[in-house]
Amino acid sequence: MELAKNLARLRRAAGMTQAQAAEYLSRQGLAVTHKAVSKWEQGASRPDGLQLLYLCRLYGVRDLLAAFDGAGEKDLLSGLNATGRARAAEYIRLLRGDEAFALHPSAGGAARVRTLPLYDMPVSAGTGLFLDSDHYELLEAPNAPAEANFAVRVRGDSMQPRFVDGQVVFVRQQQTLEDGEIGIFLLNGDAFCKKFQQGEVCYLLSLNPQYAPIPIRPQDELRMIGRVVG
Repeated sequence: MELAKNLARLRRAAGMTQAQAAEYLSRQGLAVTHKAVSKWEQGASRPDGLQLLYLCRLYGVRDLLAAFDGAGEKDLLSGLNATGRARAAEYIRLLRGDEAFALHPSAGGAARVRTLPLYDMPVSAGTGLFLDSDHYELLEAPNAPAEANFAVRVRGDSMQPRFVDGQVVFVRQQQTLEDGEIGIFLLNGDAFCKKFQQGEVCYLLSLNPQYAPIPIRPQDELRMIGRVVG
C-alpha cells in the first residue's frame, strides 16, 4: 500500500489528475487508462517498470529513495521477498537506461544503451494479457529504434523471410494500426505477429505464402498491442 499512497501523493504534488496521468502515459505509447491509474493508487495493481519510469518523469521524480521512502537512505529492499527484490532491480535497470535519470548524462553523441522489456510471445498466448503479464526479461538494446518501448521474440516461420524463428523484433505500443502495417495482436487470447489488412473483412496476414490469411469475424476478440518498428 505504501507504493499506492506515494503514487497518489506524487501525482497530487505535481498538480495532475488521474486522467491527465493516463493521457500522458498513453501519449508515450503505453495505452494506460484512467481506471488503471486509479487501481495503482488504490493498491489493487501495480505499474510495470516502464510505466513507473514514465510516471517518475511526469511527476518530476529524480530521487526515488526520497520519493518512495521518506528516509532517503533507508534500505528499500529490506521488506521485500526474492520476487520483490528482483522486480526492484528491474526498475533500477530501466531507470539507469534512461538519460533523464542519469547522474552524469552522457556527452553529446555518445551512445546510450537502452533497456527494454522483452516478451516471449508463446508465454502470453492464451492469457488475454501479454503486456500486463510478468513474463518478460530485460533486454539491453542499443540499436532499438527510438520509438520502440518493448520487444518480442517471435516463434515459427509464418513471417519469413522478414522475421525468422526466434528473432527479436521491436515494437511501439499502440491500439490502432493502418492497413498494411505489421503489428502484434491478441486474437481470442492468442498472440500473433502479423500484417494487418483492413477492409470490409479485416485479416491478419502472414508473409510466408504457405499460411492462409486469418479473417477477423464479428464474434472474435481482437486486441492490437503495437506496431513493429524494427
